[in-house]
Amino acid sequence: MLLRSLLFTCFLTLALGHRAVGQQAPPKPRILAPGVETTIPSDIVPEETLSVHPLIELRAKNSLQWTPNYNPESRTLYAKVAEVEFRRQIWCLEFIFKPLRMVEVDVPQPSGKMQRKLIWYMVYRVRNAGSQLDPQQQEDGTFTTAPVANEVRFIPQFVLESNDPELKDADGRKKAYLDRVIPVAKAPILRREKPPGEVYNSVQIASVKIPASTERADRSVWGVVTWENVDPRIDYFSIYIKGLTNAYKWEDPQGAYRDGSPPGAGRRFVRKELKLNFWRPGDQFNQTEKEIQFGTPAGKEDLYDVPTGVDYLWLYR
Repeated sequence: MLLRSLLFTCFLTLALGHRAVGQQAPPKPRILAPGVETTIPSDIVPEETLSVHPLIELRAKNSLQWTPNYNPESRTLYAKVAEVEFRRQIWCLEFIFKPLRMVEVDVPQPSGKMQRKLIWYMVYRVRNAGSQLDPQQQEDGTFTTAPVANEVRFIPQFVLESNDPELKDADGRKKAYLDRVIPVAKAPILRREKPPGEVYNSVQIASVKIPASTERADRSVWGVVTWENVDPRIDYFSIYIKGLTNAYKWEDPQGAYRDGSPPGAGRRFVRKELKLNFWRPGDQFNQTEKEIQFGTPAGKEDLYDVPTGVDYLWLYR
């Protein structure tokens, strides 16, 4: 009888314990200490919603050049397409990142073997603060820009580029490293960083729609970017990030388009991107992440092509 009572007690304890575990609230998001993250605010300018260009496809037609008898030449189609206004909606994301760090992992090689490599990485999040401008035409024909808060996608490209004057590639250009998706590096990075939520690599994050955040709801999306085979001699470098905004500029070089060419032939685009500056006062033999500093070292501004004290810069290139 006593044995049956003990077994019943154990069964009841296990059942209640299992039920309690099943009813546990999901873990709360990790709260990061102040100063751990660096926030780069979105940069959006009303003038970026407007471009003025000639319609080269029409201006290249000599048959449109003529002198009217009763109207000024400014009324001809050839003259009217000399300066055409192109308007578009512009958006820009905030970029919030944790310190640039390193981790050693075994990376599979084409030979089938594993190779121990030092991986540079950055855990970050992008936030849609509703920084979008939509040009709207008024009754009098003029345009104004109104803020909107649509979902957007972050289709990133991260390039780590050396600013060391003595480090060049075979073509004499600055050494640059495009980010790489390294699946075996993700697990050890997440075990260390413990970001509060799903973390996407540079390919996965492009499929995620980023809704606008509010004062009460932060709808940031987390990502991780990794680089491999970075030259250990690099002391001064910048990270260029594309995809944070859809702002762009374009030009039609003189003579690049000829009558009969496909529309837009020869047209050149430059897109707005974010430049983050870093430096590492260490050596090539004992690389440690603690040496990596965000910012521009005093007296080296010319290497980064920025004024004194500039840590980051929005630019077109």
